[in-house]
Amino acid sequence: MVAVLIWIPLFVGVLAGLGGTEAQQITLHPLVGRVFVHTLDHATFLRLPEHVAVPPTVRITYHAHLQEHPDLPRWLRYTQRSPYHPGFLYGTATPEDRGRQVIEVTAYNRDSFDTTRQRLVLLIGDPEGPRLPYQAEFLVRSHDVEEVLPSTPANRFLTALAGLWEPGELQLLNVTSALDRGGRVPLPIEGRKEGVYIKVGSASPFSTCLKMVASPDSHARCAQGQPPLLSCYDNLAPHFRVDWCNVSLVDKSVPEPMDELPTPGDGILEHDPFFCPPTEATARDFLADFLVTLLVPLLVALLLTLLLAYIMCCRREGRLKRDLATSDIQMLHHFTIHGNTEELRQMAATRQVPRPLSTEPMFNVRTGQRLPPCVDSAQVPLILDQH
Repeated sequence: MVAVLIWIPLFVGVLAGLGGTEAQQITLHPLVGRVFVHTLDHATFLRLPEHVAVPPTVRITYHAHLQEHPDLPRWLRYTQRSPYHPGFLYGTATPEDRGRQVIEVTAYNRDSFDTTRQRLVLLIGDPEGPRLPYQAEFLVRSHDVEEVLPSTPANRFLTALAGLWEPGELQLLNVTSALDRGGRVPLPIEGRKEGVYIKVGSASPFSTCLKMVASPDSHARCAQGQPPLLSCYDNLAPHFRVDWCNVSLVDKSVPEPMDELPTPGDGILEHDPFFCPPTEATARDFLADFLVTLLVPLLVALLLTLLLAYIMCCRREGRLKRDLATSDIQMLHHFTIHGNTEELRQMAATRQVPRPLSTEPMFNVRTGQRLPPCVDSAQVPLILDQH
């Protein structure tokens, strides 16, 4: 009873906290084909004043989903390293995702059990400016995905990559964790990272250095375990350790040729001298085949039945032949046993014969005592007084 009285106020307080939290609404403008990153910061959900820092021991986890749906849309992902770190919503919208999408985020305070809700209104539109037909994707082994999502590391990567590209503005198109591409979780060793794929686009063509890295000769060297061909200085090192054997270049400046649609025909095959199907089939009489198929098995079954009946019924030896083949002594012995058995059965039925002597009581001439004829000595006690 005491435990119930303690839990009732706590439960009421939690319900009051849940009911009193009004969802904050934030409007964001993702662009089609451009990476979108939104940080779920602890300070935003705790509603602390600007001059108050977030305590480092606060543990908050987040759950995000599309409004009226249990999961996020297919182009959006969520990641959080631990409850002590902020969460990230990131992804690249496709042309099919244009329009308005509402993401509901719920933050759970693991220490005070408070919940805070936030509603993100995403207005997805087309980007402005020139197209980015030249796209390159790099595998960075020295970082995890949440380490590249903030704006500072991303801008540092674009600045370092600009030295390997033709002059022009670089845009970050997509960021994907290596685990989502089939990578494995690294061993718990200091310095080991999961890896992240970073996709960059530009309106300027690829440099000679990048083309040489993606050339077939470089791929052949990578297959043999050798470093690829790199004619320029690696400006990304030492901050970003790029796997140059996993660099892919995509050139969309030249439109791909449209596939020719098949022309429907009239459905009539052209004349072919090697294919001459018969025009009409000759009539056949299947009566003989039917009779052979049906009558032959029946005839064989009838012959087997007659043979079995002859063997079992017409080849019996009989009692006379059996008696003639048996010796007279054996026959006499058999009849004697049979006669004695019948006589004993008749005697047992009438019970008029005198009792055998073995069943009458014995008489002691000296004492005159009568005892039963069959006495088990093992059942007689040694001391008669104890009987």
